[in-house]
Amino acid sequence: MPVGEVGELMVKGPITMMGYFGDEKRTKETLENDGWLHSGDLAKMDEDGYFYIVDRKKDMILTAGYNVYPAEIERVLAKHPSVSIAAVGKEEDKLKGEIAKAYVVLKENFKTTEDELINFCRKHLAAYKCPRKVIFVYDVPKTSSGKIMRRELNTLDNILVKKN
Repeated sequence: MPVGEVGELMVKGPITMMGYFGDEKRTKETLENDGWLHSGDLAKMDEDGYFYIVDRKKDMILTAGYNVYPAEIERVLAKHPSVSIAAVGKEEDKLKGEIAKAYVVLKENFKTTEDELINFCRKHLAAYKCPRKVIFVYDVPKTSSGKIMRRELNTLDNILVKKN
């Protein structure tokens, strides 16, 4: 990829795995015949040859033909003074294919609205990157190490959400 462009990070070398034990299908999806491994990470390279992870390929949102990276939206939402935790997932949309949907945990004794957070994002992101919906929740699903489980966010859609 050219400098600054986002693409999947691939690696090759003597320490690259040989495959998934007993899972030929997954091995073929992950490893190329010439030994290159698909990491599943989306990254970009700067002018000095340093790589920066942008997000996970599986988490990318394709909205109206544009690639949207949840981590970028989460970083912007986290800058809002009322936001404690922001997690962004995707939702199917008839017109755009997928849209960004934010799940937000507010700081104690702070208030804000969905419109205020979306407008905040518009000041810092291109319009197509802004979440189309914001849901206020008490917490978001996390791994035992505290990492947000983006693919589990939709489980919050059917439970009682926090009233603002």
